[in-house]
Amino acid sequence: MTEAKSELPEVIVVGRPTVFKFYDEELSKKFRMLKSWESSLSLENYICKHAQSVKAMICSPLHTGSQISSSVFRLLPSLRLIVTTSTGLDHIDLVECRHRGISIASASTLFSDDVADFAVGLLIDVVRRISAADRFVKNGLWPLQGQFPLGSKVGSRKVGIVGLGSIGLKVAERLEGFGCTISYQSRNKKPVSYPFYPDVYELATNCDVLVICCALTDQTHHLINKEILLALGKRGVVINIARGAIINEMELVQCLEQGEIAGAGLDVFENEPNVPEELLSLDNVVLTRHIAFLTEDSMRAIYELVCGNLETLFFNNL
Repeated sequence: MTEAKSELPEVIVVGRPTVFKFYDEELSKKFRMLKSWESSLSLENYICKHAQSVKAMICSPLHTGSQISSSVFRLLPSLRLIVTTSTGLDHIDLVECRHRGISIASASTLFSDDVADFAVGLLIDVVRRISAADRFVKNGLWPLQGQFPLGSKVGSRKVGIVGLGSIGLKVAERLEGFGCTISYQSRNKKPVSYPFYPDVYELATNCDVLVICCALTDQTHHLINKEILLALGKRGVVINIARGAIINEMELVQCLEQGEIAGAGLDVFENEPNVPEELLSLDNVVLTRHIAFLTEDSMRAIYELVCGNLETLFFNNL
């Protein structure tokens, strides 16, 4: 290691945040990144050997696998800042952070526009059968079968937003422009004109589309289950751009296979990168690889978020 490199502020990186695929070189010029994923050691052993004195951490919920909790924090007595490259914070023990005075910076609303766009795209794809029609043509079925199953109109849909935060509100605004009727369920009633339902079951009963935009918590784990899906009805469509575990995947698969709902658009899954095999063969389901937030613009914004917070910590003596 060169002397200049060793003088850079040290930052431990937990998991493998996507921003490193695009800005690894730029980040490594400013900070000495201790990338735990490059070691065969467990995270705890890696910290003990290489990172006990670090003041900052970068992490991602996509790859940590479990919550960053007290067992990790005990090994990092000097830790003052965590920068997470996600909007959600379910992978961090917030109570422990408050107890230890550790600041947290997150993506917050940086991804809201991109994720909302993607949610709308998934809905259009499912109800208009765009991906299915693409496969129909590419598999040479057009000259053999001729007819293709009809889709349905987007603008006629009654859309229920589960979680009317920044992303949920932007989804609602976009779909309102298509002529959809919007209602929502959230922890608290919002200052908006959309009808509010305090209960997800009641929301599903009055809608034929559910767009999942809420955070994953103990209360929202498997919130969308068979009961909710049956309430949504046979014309119902579920779109999930939040967290996979908010939906009970096995019950979703059953409802799709039995025709209890019409379709689903899923960007997130309960045990990523593993996707239930049953979903792969269903033509009324659109599956993507947790990419709703991934655009060139969002990655640049995350890079600036990471650099800005780390520079404030290390170079502004705050």
